[in-house]
Amino acid sequence: MNVYLETYGCQMNVSDSEVVRAVLANAGYSLSSVIDEADVVLLNTCAIRENAYRKIYGRLDTLRPLRKKMQTERGRFVVGLLGCMAQNMKEAMFRHPVVNLVVGPDNYRALPELISKVSKTGQKKAQREIDADLSEYETYQGIDPKRFDGVNAWVTVMRGCDNFCTFCVVPYTRGRERSRSLDDVLCEVRALAAQGFRQVTLLGQNVNSYHAKGVSFADLITAVADVPGVERVRFTSPHPKDFPESLLEAIAVHPNICNHIHLPLQSGSDRILELMNRTYTQDEFIRLAKKIRRMIPDVTLTTDIIVGFPTETEADHQDTLTTMQSVEFDSAYIFKYSERKGTIASKKFPDDVKAEVKTRRIVQLFDAQHEISLMRNQSRIGLTLPVLIEGESDKRPGFQMGKSDGNTTVIFPETSHHPGEIIPIEITDVTTATLLGHFLPKPVFITL
Repeated sequence: MNVYLETYGCQMNVSDSEVVRAVLANAGYSLSSVIDEADVVLLNTCAIRENAYRKIYGRLDTLRPLRKKMQTERGRFVVGLLGCMAQNMKEAMFRHPVVNLVVGPDNYRALPELISKVSKTGQKKAQREIDADLSEYETYQGIDPKRFDGVNAWVTVMRGCDNFCTFCVVPYTRGRERSRSLDDVLCEVRALAAQGFRQVTLLGQNVNSYHAKGVSFADLITAVADVPGVERVRFTSPHPKDFPESLLEAIAVHPNICNHIHLPLQSGSDRILELMNRTYTQDEFIRLAKKIRRMIPDVTLTTDIIVGFPTETEADHQDTLTTMQSVEFDSAYIFKYSERKGTIASKKFPDDVKAEVKTRRIVQLFDAQHEISLMRNQSRIGLTLPVLIEGESDKRPGFQMGKSDGNTTVIFPETSHHPGEIIPIEITDVTTATLLGHFLPKPVFITL
């Protein structure tokens, strides 16, 4: 049977889809890049915001005519929902007429058997299968993810989350924290280096919480960075509540660990932070950011911010704006609050901030961050940065693109160098989100 897989949402879902492809390939399934040739269509879904739900329901609607066509021609057609939305909605997803398989993030080993059960019964019998039980131990250890060729490889080092932020559905869709062993992670990374991947990005809902037989995340990332052939190591995401100094020291001294930290703020208001169960204050966050910049002077700091959390006032909003201006993030992902089924916030706090108020506040934060990002990027004009080439620029013919050590996109005229190579680029101009420059042989690097 041919399987077509689409992935939505975060890097963790991308990594999970690589596990799914491996599980299916090992069971003899063929992986198709053309949906019209598929007997099985799997959607790996996200549940973090309402827009993610709307996108999936819209995609399922587009599959109606294909399902009808395949039923007529082949007598079978499986549409499976995977990932966080599947875990969150469970049997409710069967209300959509095209869905006949629902599998949560901890149950991908069972996919071959579940697909077989659904496909053998035929569509007219309306056979449906679901496996959405959370696991206390599943880390997919021993499965070699099936990746596409590229420069970067996502490596999941831990799964689940124990933080229970009141706005977040992750603990309910991905379960409690559990970590992979150091040996298992290193075995995967060595194989990636042998395959030609020059960069690995370590993934976890809160990588600071990684622990496996006395090994900390600082120990893990240092060991990964020491693997021959790995030239860059990134990680996402940490939590501000427990950012260890040992990790900052590792980033500061190890040349292969990138000087980029994504540090989610969510809100700058102490009152809102407490309602969110973030367990830090505005002052503690700002002091941590200053400590990071002191220990890693060239660091790139990025963040996440939620606008319009229940009961957020103008004063709370101004606290967030003040925090942004104090920290001077290089960039920020800013979202309107979206109530999620099953979260603590959905049960305790009515979504009482009006839509137009959320819009006004998010525009104000966007405008402020635009100015800060432009200022931060302008400070890099004249510097020569090591840039990892990722490929051709999509928007500029005759140009290549890559990423700086700080994970900022860099655009430059085409060179004779290839994806996976790190080359020196002198920065000559910038936009809010992009650095522009040209290849500079025999450079003096200033790493950012």
